Amino acid sequence: MTRDNVFCGKLKLWQPDKGPRVNMDTILLAAYVNPKAHGESSFVELGCAAGAVSLILALRFPEKFRILGLEIQSELEELAQRNRLENGLGSRVSFRRMDLREHRILPAGSFDGLVVNPPYEEEGQGRRSPREAVLIARQGACCSLTDVFEAAAWLLKNRGKFFAVFRAGRMAEFLTAMSSRGIEPKRLRLVHPREGEKAVLFLVEALKGGGPGLTVESPLFVHGADNACTPDLLKAYELEGLRCL
Repeated sequence: MTRDNVFCGKLKLWQPDKGPRVNMDTILLAAYVNPKAHGESSFVELGCAAGAVSLILALRFPEKFRILGLEIQSELEELAQRNRLENGLGSRVSFRRMDLREHRILPAGSFDGLVVNPPYEEEGQGRRSPREAVLIARQGACCSLTDVFEAAAWLLKNRGKFFAVFRAGRMAEFLTAMSSRGIEPKRLRLVHPREGEKAVLFLVEALKGGGPGLTVESPLFVHGADNACTPDLLKAYELEGLRCL
């Protein structure tokens, strides 16, 4: 394990040295979340690993924000619990060891929002990793897109918000599967390594029970012409997050 500083030490995070760790995708997802403007918000994170996204969101939205992180791997769930307590966020963040495919254990329509970074590959695609944690987190050993959207459709309240980051090459498959379960994309942003290169990721906000109508925001470029990180990317590494465009 390593204990790392996130947001210049505002968050201290224990995480495995080999396995799912905080990366750019993690930060972009947490920065893209935009809960309802007024009143208390209850969120759930599917596949929370060591709890980074849930904890970042609790820091970003200190008032009337509660989040439950679900994680199937006991070692990661234990790390998430440790991170929750060591960062003083135990009153607003909770974690539970649970297979998201068993989502009906939780009451239907329990949450105002849901956040997820699904495995980018379906099981059997790509070269199989010898590490179980990677198989689960990145290669869909325990979670398919169908599993994600079935869980989201059950757990979200009507008009509940859904946020995700995913691989751009599978965007059509992702959006189609999501819409088929009554979760309609409302806001989307493509992430490119640099201007002139194809997108590698997309960020999406969707609404359970929402009508048609999608806003495609201006792209986010990771690097500029000088190869330095762009202001847009650096903004994601601030607790204020990415503004709606």
